[in-house]
Amino acid sequence: MKASFYSRIFLFCFLLLGISTTAQGLENPQIDSLVQKSMNTFNVPGIAVAVLKDGKVVHMKGYGTRSLKDGGKVDENTLFGVASNTKAVTAAALAQLVDDGKLEWDSRVTEIIPEFKLYDPYVTSEFTVRDLLTHRSGLGLGAGDLMVFPASNVTDKDQLIYNLRFLKPVSSFRSQYDYDNLLYIVAGEVIERVSGTEYETYVKQHILEPLGMDRTAMSWHRIEDYSNVIDGHAPVDGKLVPVGLSFTKVANPAAGIYSSVKDMSKWVQAQLDNGKYGENLQDSLFSLKAHREMWKPQTITGTGKGDYNTHFKAYGLGWFLSDVNGYLEVTHTGGLLGIVSQVTMIPELDLGIIVLTNQQSGAAFRSITNSIKDAYFGINGKDRISQYNEARLRGEKRADAVVAEVWKKVETVQKNNKLSKEALSKYTGTFNDPWFGKVNVYLENNKLRFRSENVADLRGSMSYYTGNTFIVKWDERSLNADAFVIFRLDKEGKAEGFSMEPVSPMTDFSFDFQDLDFSRAE
Repeated sequence: MKASFYSRIFLFCFLLLGISTTAQGLENPQIDSLVQKSMNTFNVPGIAVAVLKDGKVVHMKGYGTRSLKDGGKVDENTLFGVASNTKAVTAAALAQLVDDGKLEWDSRVTEIIPEFKLYDPYVTSEFTVRDLLTHRSGLGLGAGDLMVFPASNVTDKDQLIYNLRFLKPVSSFRSQYDYDNLLYIVAGEVIERVSGTEYETYVKQHILEPLGMDRTAMSWHRIEDYSNVIDGHAPVDGKLVPVGLSFTKVANPAAGIYSSVKDMSKWVQAQLDNGKYGENLQDSLFSLKAHREMWKPQTITGTGKGDYNTHFKAYGLGWFLSDVNGYLEVTHTGGLLGIVSQVTMIPELDLGIIVLTNQQSGAAFRSITNSIKDAYFGINGKDRISQYNEARLRGEKRADAVVAEVWKKVETVQKNNKLSKEALSKYTGTFNDPWFGKVNVYLENNKLRFRSENVADLRGSMSYYTGNTFIVKWDERSLNADAFVIFRLDKEGKAEGFSMEPVSPMTDFSFDFQDLDFSRAE
């Protein structure tokens, strides 16, 4: 009885003094083991991890190789594409301009960019800077990304802003969450017009340089020293290979930044310190009011308990927000072709976790981040690597089965019903989509070919599937984005247009083929 009494008094004093009783995190050797096992399980060549706790970096290390082609060890200064983790930086730049009184979160975009126009005139007139950042425009998932993805696209920023008017909404304005990239590009243009400075230069001068993020570049094209930069890697025909870039330079405000865990740690610490930085935190990137606005739920993204008894999921301004195990979690992920990343913060624990990888399996960063979180939450006995690997394998198995069935049908059709040159010729011609541009469908060696005029990577051979549907198999196999091409015929049986759909359910959402609607141009 006496021991129990004093134990209760001891615990009460801890709580009274505000001393955290949260479990301790993983030791460095445990993190080393966790990362190595994740790399082996998910076939990731290189990873960099940093953990920040109570204002200090308690772990920072690189693992594995930068490139299966050129080699080189990953270290804390190795540059990775952080992809959509750029979005929070863009939001922070806007927050600075709000603090300076140069605009408001609810300033109308047309007041700053008069030529900005969406499909619906009412939405155009009401669209605000806040709407640019909150994925509630009414446009579908990844709508229009094929104007900046893959990286061979030649659409420029002025064309992109003009073409937004042709993207048809899939939901009413501000009623539904659908993740987008293009409106963050518009947000970058807002920064340019309000500040009078190029977006990339503004961010470098007002965020990167003040925080001492000296190695960070606003895009791959702006890296000063390429001697310590990763290659992205993706599976092609069952083998992991280095791949090229994903997005064009136009997409920098949405996904451009290349950084290291050392530099990203400075960014994350400033976030945990409410925008403060420097000796004794005497300097501020942005005001506390702006910081709170960025971390305030703006768009509901979902519900459900999940792994951490989560009750709400939302998007703020450049950040995903949710409750995990009783704490607020602020996080974002990023994905490029062959590269994925995650930044996670638990502000009440003064905890930050950064995981950068050079392979596109999100299961790897998720396993590492959540295993580290579990240790601080006092959650024991969870094998996150096995859990997420099993889920990954199930998803891949389902997708592989879908794709295999499609190509099996193509093989059968080609054996039993080979189309003549005359029959194929009715599908040839030049076709145009209002925002994507022109595509040529032509005959080569008695086989249809697909060639985009604006995107060199989107070229491939077409195989007959059924009815008036073909499948285009891209020459660039790392895209993993083969697509159905469904022709519409006129009364003479000649193709007057076509629509498209991805074949695999695991095709990256930025291949938004479903938003295309081609009509014959000649």
